[in-house]
Amino acid sequence: MRKINVTKYLAYFFLITSCVVWVFPVLFGFFTSFKAQGDIMTVGFSMLPANWVVQNYISVLTNTSSAPIVQWFLNSLVISGSHTFLVVLIVSLAAFGYTRIDFKGKETLFFTILALSMFPAVVNIIPSYKIVEALGWVNSPLAVIVPGLGGVGNVFLVRQFMLGIPKEFDESARMDGASDFTIYFKIILPLVKPVLIVTGLFSFIGSWNDFLWPTIVLNDVNKLTITAGLQLLQDLYGGYAMTGELMASAIIAMIPTVLLFLFAQKYFIESMNLNAGVKG
Repeated sequence: MRKINVTKYLAYFFLITSCVVWVFPVLFGFFTSFKAQGDIMTVGFSMLPANWVVQNYISVLTNTSSAPIVQWFLNSLVISGSHTFLVVLIVSLAAFGYTRIDFKGKETLFFTILALSMFPAVVNIIPSYKIVEALGWVNSPLAVIVPGLGGVGNVFLVRQFMLGIPKEFDESARMDGASDFTIYFKIILPLVKPVLIVTGLFSFIGSWNDFLWPTIVLNDVNKLTITAGLQLLQDLYGGYAMTGELMASAIIAMIPTVLLFLFAQKYFIESMNLNAGVKG
């Protein structure tokens, strides 16, 4: 008689249940965004629209005054894209320094900074705002792009990946006259591409979905990010009367993160293997 692997089936049950819990609200919001407001008000709970309409999307996309969602979308693309590029650059350089360059107190410095990063982010809100205000960045994209560029968690992730790359590569390159920058750019970067893509993905999603900080440092309607703008939409389309427009706005806001995840998912497994970049 074949033995039943209870643990495996429990794991499958847990994963399927978790998937349903996460996916169902997204699907419900997606289908609701195509429902006429009359159907939402009168039909009651229904997953699929009785009549598919695109008026909700037209309404939010053509509003260029009180809630310019297209402008918010572009603002978020610029801010998140710039933030992600700078994060990947700074984090990779920092990780290279911690793994490839010897200096006194290197390990102590790294783990001290890592320990300090364990404090809740909300503790830094007032000091961060004071710094941004002193620099004159309030209501500027720089106020959202610059803070958080040197996240220690990202440095730790890339550092651990780099530790799996043999230092013999560096020594061979130095024998050929390569500088530290050449080693970083031509040897290390290609080998750590999987983990840098994952780091960039996390950074982009984190920046794109950030709500609290943009609402604090941005107060011009035309400079808001799309997540901060959704809060304004709740006031504008508040209540049950404009549910379709709210759902359409939320679905529009989700598009870049979903596409990025579909593009980068194959790199997640590679990034979990610290020697993934080393061939042969």
